[in-house]
Amino acid sequence: MTIRRIEPGSRMSQAVVHGGIAYLAGQVGAPGGSVIEQTRAVLGQVDRLLAEVGSDKSRILTATIWLADIADFAAMNSVWDAWVDPANPPARATGECKLAAPEYKVEIIVVAACG
Repeated sequence: MTIRRIEPGSRMSQAVVHGGIAYLAGQVGAPGGSVIEQTRAVLGQVDRLLAEVGSDKSRILTATIWLADIADFAAMNSVWDAWVDPANPPARATGECKLAAPEYKVEIIVVAACG
């Protein structure tokens, strides 16, 4: 089976497609700004990557969301709920963790069917 790497770099690819499944790298928004602004930016990046692999948000299988501060859960969900396909919501988990840089407030990892 073919493995397709999207935007590969020396450390990681932004997405990898194998066997009709797209595995997106954790997406973060620009440092700074509110969790709402960062979540909007992240979901825009998810949309872009899904389109590149021949998928869309209706085909997301799972999403893992990491928040730097779980107190931002409701604010992040206000953006997520407006974005997610209500007819096809994915399995999802959300947790709190220390992200790669203190300016990051949210990171989202998605696995989706494609092709």
